[in-house]
Amino acid sequence: MIDAVTVVPCFNEAKRLQGEALLGLVAEPGHAVLFVNDGSRDDTGAMIDALAARRPDVVRVLHLAKNGGKAEAVRAGLRAALAGGAKIVGYFDADLATPPEEMLRLMHLLDDARVQFAMASRVALLGRNIERTPLRHYLGRVFASAASLALAMRVYDTQCGAKAMRASPLLEHALEQPFTTRWVFDVELMMRLIAGHEAGRLHPSDFIEMPLRSWEDVKGSKLSSKAMAGAAADLVRLARWFRRERR
Repeated sequence: MIDAVTVVPCFNEAKRLQGEALLGLVAEPGHAVLFVNDGSRDDTGAMIDALAARRPDVVRVLHLAKNGGKAEAVRAGLRAALAGGAKIVGYFDADLATPPEEMLRLMHLLDDARVQFAMASRVALLGRNIERTPLRHYLGRVFASAASLALAMRVYDTQCGAKAMRASPLLEHALEQPFTTRWVFDVELMMRLIAGHEAGRLHPSDFIEMPLRSWEDVKGSKLSSKAMAGAAADLVRLARWFRRERR
């Protein structure tokens, strides 16, 4: 029986996709992985189909007809996982910046019924192996501080690509509509869950951050300086919307 599903969005990842390592996401009973092929134009689709053929019990594939961006790929994957009956869903970057064993550790935080939303955090503590370029680290700290203010709660790292959530009608509602942002959809999802609707709402105490033991800045990131500027503008717009929703 599958209880937890990790969604892995993939777009032109053929040169970076490490199939054997990604199967670490299904190293524990009850865990499955759902690869979402976001309209790739290389061999990504064939590679993940081959993984699914090898492990049809725990590897699933969703092919999107055209590239819609990471936000839409994650949303489509999470909705498919929820529709399939998963009790816990999450998403994880295909580049393995976060090791699969860390994603499993993150999902286990939801064993505590008080936790609704678990997020990995890249905190460079002694004894941890967090490798980021200085530029991305400092830009990330500025953005994270702004995101924390916009969310009105203390959060260290909203943009790490590893998150896990408990299935609920509230989460299903939050995923009904496409995200309005491309790179800040993590924050947008959190805001939707906090703003809530008739199914309820989440509170800061429902979230938890887990400092990663290991994370590596992998070459080939699709995040450009232009995208960073766009993310900042999106965050400002989201903050205005969120303030209106909470009144």
